[in-house]
Amino acid sequence: MYFIRETYSITPGRRPEFNHFFDKFLKANQLKNGANLLGCWNTEMENEILVIWQYPSYDDYLNIQKRVKMDDLHQKTKEQLLKLGKLYLDFHQETLSSIGDHQSQKQTVTVSGYITNEKEETLLVRTYWRSDTWELPGGGVEDGETLDTALCREIFEETGITVKLLGVTGVYSNGSTVSIVFHGKSTGGVLRTSEETQDVRFVKLDSSNVNQYIKRGKFLPRVLDAMKGYSIPYEAFRVRPYKLLERLEGIAIQDET
Repeated sequence: MYFIRETYSITPGRRPEFNHFFDKFLKANQLKNGANLLGCWNTEMENEILVIWQYPSYDDYLNIQKRVKMDDLHQKTKEQLLKLGKLYLDFHQETLSSIGDHQSQKQTVTVSGYITNEKEETLLVRTYWRSDTWELPGGGVEDGETLDTALCREIFEETGITVKLLGVTGVYSNGSTVSIVFHGKSTGGVLRTSEETQDVRFVKLDSSNVNQYIKRGKFLPRVLDAMKGYSIPYEAFRVRPYKLLERLEGIAIQDET
């Protein structure tokens, strides 16, 4: 992993304006083009903001920054900063290097959904940083978030569609990331794009055309497995005391007959 720390010294009295500018322009452009935001922190005096970004590698960092600078949002960012004036007095950026493992090894957990509508069309998205392929909507699971809650949130954020999940169709891992795919049905909402998605649509997928849409090898098995139409159960729960939060029964093969 490659980490970048950014420090902004905020102009006195302008922190709320800077926060809005950062969220709408600086952060939006980085996320749109594939960066991962680890967090933002204010100092106690609220005169300095620290931001840490994570990238898979140095080469990925360079490629993402190229896309950021080529994006229309980059020009809008510069224009907005000219309009707002001096939001921050100083800015500096530096690379962070790990000095060793101080906690147990963790893997990133992501979720995605094979979501169909009443016409049995599948919900697909095209992101800005993987514009060569369509894929299932989804994203990362936040700390303390259950898998089903994370997926419903991500699908609504990316597409505007609300969903009912039915079960898990597959689990996939490359050693650093665990990806869980759910099957579900759309229940409402209006299709729309987001800061991450440049196109969203329902598509009538079948074996004859799936390769025309899903063009990356890691995504194709997830879609093909989900297209088989059955899924396994899933539970979300709390402990101390135990409380069942959600149970999806899945769809067994014999249920189709």
